[in-house]
Amino acid sequence: MTIAERIQELFQRRGTEAYFGENVSQLEHALQAAFFAERANASPALVLAALLHDVGHLIHGMPDDIADHGIDAHHEAAGAAWLSEFYGPEVTEPIRLHVDAKRYLCFADARYRGELSPASIQSLALQGGPYDAAQARVFESNPFFQEAISLRRWDEAAKVEALQVPPLEHYRSLIASLAV
Repeated sequence: MTIAERIQELFQRRGTEAYFGENVSQLEHALQAAFFAERANASPALVLAALLHDVGHLIHGMPDDIADHGIDAHHEAAGAAWLSEFYGPEVTEPIRLHVDAKRYLCFADARYRGELSPASIQSLALQGGPYDAAQARVFESNPFFQEAISLRRWDEAAKVEALQVPPLEHYRSLIASLAV
């Protein structure tokens, strides 16, 4: 099975599940994030990272109310690790860092935390809360720091009920062409 077929199968099997306390499904959230990345003229690798940033939720098999049980599934690490078999760091690193980017933005941008949804605030607490100054400096030294910040902002925006965006098929050639 190709990576494009595997991703298609994951979204067919679990994409209709609720996206953790939001009014969109896992698939709708992924497609919206990719749409916002495309609209921002992001690189193809970053568009793909936006599409697949939460693939860890689809592969870990835990319920959509996992945060209500006080559990952080570390979906960012699981997704990046799974995808690293197929993609290079230009795709996997922004995915691995998108939770760190939320923690960073809560430290660095005074308005950002106020823009988070209740579900995102709940997961922030489970993910370690906002960074302190030392943690922020370390995060800023990562070569994929800016990509992770962009991905995080699209991630937060990708929660719009009934937003019309291109379907998963729109990204099939991108999924296949960036595979290593």
